[in-house]
Amino acid sequence: MCQAQSYGFAMPFFLPKKVSLLETTRIYNGKTMSNLEISSKKLQVIRMAICLFTTHGFHTAGIDLIAKESKIPKGTLYNYFHSKERLIEMCIAFQKRLLKEDVLSIIYSNRYRTSIDKLKEIMRLHVCSNSLYDLLLKAIFEIKLVYPQGYRMAVEYRKWLLHEIFDLVFSLETSAIKPDANMVLNLIDGLMMQFLSSNSLEERDVMLELFFKTSI
Repeated sequence: MCQAQSYGFAMPFFLPKKVSLLETTRIYNGKTMSNLEISSKKLQVIRMAICLFTTHGFHTAGIDLIAKESKIPKGTLYNYFHSKERLIEMCIAFQKRLLKEDVLSIIYSNRYRTSIDKLKEIMRLHVCSNSLYDLLLKAIFEIKLVYPQGYRMAVEYRKWLLHEIFDLVFSLETSAIKPDANMVLNLIDGLMMQFLSSNSLEERDVMLELFFKTSI
C-alpha cells in the first residue's frame, strides 16, 4: 500500500477563507462536517493521489484506486475534485508550491557560503528519495496530450526554476566560464532519471562535483 507523505505545514493552502457561521458546516451522509474537516480530507486525498501517481504513473492510477486507498467513496472524491484532470492539476500545484518554497529557502539562506553551494543544494533537493520533483517530471513525459493543463503547470515550474538557476549562475563570483543554466536543469533531469532507474544516489554527488569542476 502506498503511504501518503505528510505535508501538514501546507494545510493553509486548502483552508477556506473567512466564512459566516452558517457556512462552516456541510451535510455528509446525513451528518454535518466542518469546512476544516472537509479541507483535511481533501488534503489527505491529494497526498495519496500524489503518492499513487508517482508510483504507478498518471494513466495507471485511476480514480477507483485513489478512492480505495484514500478510504473515501468514489462519489465523494468526485464531489471534492469533479474530475481526475482537476485532481491531477491540484496535485501538481501542491508539489510546485512546496518545491518553490524549498528552492527559495535555499536561495535566501545564509547557510551556504557561495552561489555554487546553493546550486548544488537545489540540485540535491530535486534529485533525492521521495523527491517532490518526481511528479512534475512524470507529468512532462506522460500527460501532455491527455491532461494539457497539468502538463503546462509542470512546464511553468521548470521555466521558473530555470530563471532562478540563471540568476544564481549570473551571481557567481568568478571570471572563469560559468555553467549554462539550461545545462544545470538538464543535469537535474538526467540525474533524476538515473535515480529512478537505479534507485541509487551513489553517483549523484560525484556527478555534481565533476560538473561544477569542469564548468567553472
